[in-house]
Amino acid sequence: MKKKQGANCEYCVNYSYDDDYECYTCDMNLDEDEMYRFITGTYHDCPYFRMGDEYRVVRKQM
Repeated sequence: MKKKQGANCEYCVNYSYDDDYECYTCDMNLDEDEMYRFITGTYHDCPYFRMGDEYRVVRKQM
């Protein structure tokens, strides 16, 4: 059985720094089960994961 690749929050565009809390947070509205997996780090397939690619727009302009 092949192990699924986990989504790493550090590379996700929805994972951003919150100045009020002074830590990184997930910008998505997570339900109770998703929040538990987020806090404990036991996520495998995050349905909201999007690669944080800040150069995507620039590449299209080239």
